[in-house]
Parts: sequence; structure tokens; C-alpha cells
Amino acid sequence: MKETTFTYEDLPLKIRESVEENFEKYKPTEAQKKRIKERVLELYKKISYEPGEAIGIVGAQSISEPATQMTMRTYHAAGAVAKQVSLGLPRLIEIVDARREPSTPIMEIRLKREYNDKENARRVARKIKETKFKDVVIEDVIDLVNSAIEFKINFEILNELNLDKESLLNILKKYVKNYKLEMEDDIIKLTSQKDVTIRDLRRMKLKVFDITIAGIKDISYVIVMKKDDEWIVTTLGSNLRKVLKIKEVDPTRVFSNDIREVEKVLGIEAARNAIINELSKTLADQSLDVDIRHLILVGDIMTCDGTIKPIGRYGVSGEKRSVLARANFETTVKHLTEAAIRGEKDRLDSIIENVIVNQVAPIGTNMCELVYKTKKRSKK
Repeated sequence: MKETTFTYEDLPLKIRESVEENFEKYKPTEAQKKRIKERVLELYKKISYEPGEAIGIVGAQSISEPATQMTMRTYHAAGAVAKQVSLGLPRLIEIVDARREPSTPIMEIRLKREYNDKENARRVARKIKETKFKDVVIEDVIDLVNSAIEFKINFEILNELNLDKESLLNILKKYVKNYKLEMEDDIIKLTSQKDVTIRDLRRMKLKVFDITIAGIKDISYVIVMKKDDEWIVTTLGSNLRKVLKIKEVDPTRVFSNDIREVEKVLGIEAARNAIINELSKTLADQSLDVDIRHLILVGDIMTCDGTIKPIGRYGVSGEKRSVLARANFETTVKHLTEAAIRGEKDRLDSIIENVIVNQVAPIGTNMCELVYKTKKRSKK
């Protein structure tokens, strides 16, 4: 069989384009270009895997072994947030389980170049941070005789939010039904238009307290910091769709650790990148060095069918074609019983099921069968 030679021209187009861009930038000589191309080709061959290599097993082991050294610790975001942020093993589990919401959603927001200064960063932070009605109330009184609730308003805070009496009343009217709204001086009065109990009034008070009057819903805390000559706004809470609409925000450099939200707003490719970035960041925070290709493999397998699937019984592991592979992971009896009822067959074409039945797995040199036909010797 004629051996095929893998040359520089056979490399993926993206790699060759990147090399050419650097050639234009740094202007190497022809001899240097030749050596660089040879080195790139050598590195590409080194990181390529052989046909039949068990990359799934290698990737799983390469991530899970360092994960045994990860801590369960959490830390305060930027050292100033009352709510703790998940790190280490809990965060890693959140990512591979594809949780609907992370325990502590966070956004990192960068501004456009023309707005990159302290004042604009603070203005964006004020615009983003959620302010509820209870934040502008100094004191409240329940008047049971007149079936009313009175709120004393702090106008200093209201002015900082660029809100006036009319605007505040209009916001409250959207959520308050069957109550008459009045404002005298710094007092807002809600009077019920029907008979109510004290319990009803207390429920209404809590409902009104929870009304968002400014900012973006679910973003409870905001920090402004300077990093590498750039002002960054970090938030506790995530609302990607609304943040992207703010004119000062650079939409190409807004990051959220809520992978499900990234998928919903930006699509499955962005969600795949978010999974890879979050896995890489979580491991790096623990000073663990894992080859990025293993993390890319996890991101690919979790998003390959256009939706985010967890690595678990309700996702990747639970959807395997092999009955024995599914039974090996969790709920063994359930999988075997259902397979028996449906009359499923197991082709034994992967690693797990062959290990279970004590056969050599079809990987590596065992992927194919070779037959050597000897030449017949002529009789003398």
C-alpha cells in the first residue's frame, strides 16, 4: 500500500489563515517561514489522535482525575459580595449536569471603546442594578381601620434613579389592582376598594415591596473595577438579553456563566463555547492544567444535536445505543427490564459493554481484522 504524506497544505484552513496573518504582522524571512510551517505541521501531528484511539475514555479520565483534587470551597465575588459564588467541584458538577440555572449567575460586562471610563462604567452599573420599591421606602404603616397601607419614600434615592413621583406611581399602577393609589408629599397611600383582612394587607405590602422600579430584573449586585486599563462591570445575577440592548455595552464582550441563557439568547454554538470556557476557567481557578481538547470534546458531545444535554442518565449516558452501557451508568434494573420488554439487541460495538462481557474492546489495533493469505509453494 502506498503511504500518503500529510503536508502543510493539508492542515485545516483556519490554522493556515492564522499562520499567514502572523506572517503579515511579523514579516519573517522565507527561511523563517519555512521553519515555522514545519513546526506548525509537527505540532499538529503531535496533537492528532490515531484512528481507533479511545478519546472518550482518555478525555473523561483526564478531567475526572484532576477533579478529585478540587476543593468544595466558595469565595466572595471580588471580595465584596454578600452572596457566595460557586467554585471548584460544585461548579464543575453544575456545568456537566447542565443545570437550568447556576447557583450564582454572574455576568462580566465590558464597554465600547468610546465609553471606557470610570463615569460611564458607574452610569452603566446604576442602569443595570435592580432597584425594588422596598429600597426607596423609609418606613411603612398598615392602617387597618381605613384598609390602607402607607409608604414613606426616600426622594434622595429616587432622584439618583432619575425617577419622579409620576413615574413611580405609573410603575406601581401596572402591578397593583383593586387598590387606589395616592401620593401626598413623601407618602404613597394604597387604599383597598373592597373589604380586606390584615393578612390581605400584609400580602399586598410584600407584593408592592418586590416590584422592580429601576434597573434590570434579577441583577441584585453590581461591582465596577478596572482591569488592564479597561473598566469592567461585574454583576451577581444574569439577564443577557436586556444587557445587550444597552448602548454603552460592547455586545461582543459580554460574558454570562448561565449556559442555558446563553443558548436561549445567542444560540447553541455560543452555548458550546460557554461550556468550554466555564470548564477551563473552573479548572484554572484551582490551578489544574487540563488539555483544552478534552474540554472541547465535552462541549461538543453536550451540544452536538442542537440542544444542551447533561452528562448523565437524562442526557448523554442515558441516550447511548447500547443497553449494557446505559445499565452500567445508573438505574441498572430499570434499563435491563425495559430493554427486555422491547426486545432490544446490543451490538457490543463500544468499550463498556465489551468489558462487561469480558471481550476485547474494539479500539486501537482491535478495530479491524487482518487476514494474511500466504502464497502457495510450488511443489518440486
